[in-house]
Amino acid sequence: MQIAIGLIRLQEWFNGDFTKVIELVRIADEKGIDLVTLTDHLAYSESINKYPHGKFKFELDTPFFEPIPALAAIAAVTKRIRLSTSILVGPLRSALLLAKQLATLDMISGGRTEIGLGAGWHKEEFDACGVAFEGRFGHLMEQAAAMRVLWKDAPASFHGKHIHFDGLYSLPFPVQNGGIPILFGLAPNERNFERIAEFGDGWVPIERDPALLEGMIASLRTEFVKRGRDPSKLQVRVMPEGTSSTALEKIEKYGKLDLEETAARIPALLRAGVTQLEFQPTVWVDGPDEFPAFMQRLVALKERFD
Repeated sequence: MQIAIGLIRLQEWFNGDFTKVIELVRIADEKGIDLVTLTDHLAYSESINKYPHGKFKFELDTPFFEPIPALAAIAAVTKRIRLSTSILVGPLRSALLLAKQLATLDMISGGRTEIGLGAGWHKEEFDACGVAFEGRFGHLMEQAAAMRVLWKDAPASFHGKHIHFDGLYSLPFPVQNGGIPILFGLAPNERNFERIAEFGDGWVPIERDPALLEGMIASLRTEFVKRGRDPSKLQVRVMPEGTSSTALEKIEKYGKLDLEETAARIPALLRAGVTQLEFQPTVWVDGPDEFPAFMQRLVALKERFD
């Protein structure tokens, strides 16, 4: 089991100063947290009320820092914590540019990079980037496949519906053998499980119910086996605090969530096949003074269930 922390809204503890958040991740690294994630959006519009997964929990003026340079800054002040996103909207970036950014981040961090990718839902972002919203899932899969080629071949060539290149030398390669692990944040259905097994290394579901996740993860592992892949290598990252609606209700009622109450759910999540538990500190503690102790509690939680 790995413990991850998500950095969304942490800058609010420092009047918007993200440089102070970087210092918090250094503390998390020293305490023994395994993974840090950043959430991605390039922009919002008034259409956020079209969010497909219930009530959207961020306001229009919520800052979203671009993940790759932010993770590079974090890499410079940390030694062991792995660096990821939850979730980066892949099709909004060029496959070539994103592959180069991630390979560079992997080199700077000494092989600590993984990436969580999604197809996106906010059409206005696609329109502003000049990227087709329709066909974005196929675009995302091609992006993952193209990046894997760029991470191992020089010269590299790729020919798809959305992405084409021939004879490219794009160095450096990632430090990690086999390239950078890719986790997909996709809805739980047969087609998406096929996509994850074909192009990815793991899954970041929105679902948090262990009883439902168990069957979903079993189906995903079956798809791995069909492709000759080791299902025990599948990574699944979940926020463990119950359904998102329940968590929001508890936050509104009590201000913060209860770690011990959530801990009772962890054995069932692990039995279901979850490998990474992600916690967003802002829903657990009130500010930076409580952050080091909360990191210690998370590490103790990991030791309890390992």
